[in-house]
Amino acid sequence: MAHSKCRVSSQLMSSSPDYRLYAAWLSIAAAVAFVLWWLLPVLTPFLIAAVMAYVLSPVVQRLQQWLGEGFPKSLLVLVCETAFIGILLAVVALVVPVLFKEAARIQMQLPQLLDQLKTHLEPVLLSWGFSIELDAQALKAWLAKNADGLSDSALTSLMASLRIGGSVALAVVGNLVLIPVVLYYLLMDGHVALSHLRQWVPLNAKATVDSFVSEADSVLGEYVRGQLLVMLILAAYYVIGLSLFGLSVAWPIGIFTGLAVFVPYVGFGVGLLLAALSGFLEMAPMQATIMLVVVFGVGQLIEGFVLTPRLVGERIGLHPLAVIFALLAFGQLLGFVGVLMALPASAVLLVALRRMRERYMASRLYAG
Repeated sequence: MAHSKCRVSSQLMSSSPDYRLYAAWLSIAAAVAFVLWWLLPVLTPFLIAAVMAYVLSPVVQRLQQWLGEGFPKSLLVLVCETAFIGILLAVVALVVPVLFKEAARIQMQLPQLLDQLKTHLEPVLLSWGFSIELDAQALKAWLAKNADGLSDSALTSLMASLRIGGSVALAVVGNLVLIPVVLYYLLMDGHVALSHLRQWVPLNAKATVDSFVSEADSVLGEYVRGQLLVMLILAAYYVIGLSLFGLSVAWPIGIFTGLAVFVPYVGFGVGLLLAALSGFLEMAPMQATIMLVVVFGVGQLIEGFVLTPRLVGERIGLHPLAVIFALLAFGQLLGFVGVLMALPASAVLLVALRRMRERYMASRLYAG
């Protein structure tokens, strides 16, 4: 009987996880995370290119299978990358001219806009019991002075940056050049780099690591498909909504606002600003206000409470509250790049937590 108990105990000990090994792997992961955080400014173009490569890799693979192995992969990668960058540039080309056009219109029609604001706002304030006199002439002079000062300050800062080695300009231009180059090599040889990394995995852990990577890849694929679906639905919604109110630039603003939702809050805010500038110049202030409240208010509710939680959060298994927390936490830690990586990184972390929970519940610590 004693021999049987000893044998059962040894089996439990052998089947229990090696916590020293887990501690070592966690220490390595923490060290790698710290180094990545420290090198974040340098790694930003590589991270952006890696996200693009993850999106484009399935397209390249499908086209390679369809065209056959004899078709040059380098040419295929160049075509896919050029088409992808062309789409991004087309979106930028839709928005930037609108922005400059609205800025010029504001400068020309600012006096008329302020007169309309005074005419419509003063009766509303009086009806609410507020007796406020708006000095339109003083407001015009103040806005014109500050607009000129802001323009001069921006030009001065730009020229100073170009004189002092052009640090900001060079960084932006360098990233714009580096990202396509890194993207090309990731699409060409990314699988080779992954196979080299896989060789470092211990033989007794290969099955576990392969299973984890496969599950994480499946979750990330669901995230990408869900996010693209959200972007397309919102782009169509904003175009239709702004067009129904008669906004002349509904197409570029609507498409930009919908496609820019992959950057939470920033895309929505820029789209709202562009629509407000155009709306108050083209229509009565009350009509423009109603348009902004209805279109963008309902759009934000649809995105925040229906589309993102249902099409993105549920596809990767994250509760809507977890989605909000992930966006805030990663944004606090990593800034703009963190906001972009919040949901994909949370999806991978969720897979890891599921595996840890399964291991824990199968261990003798849980059984007591």
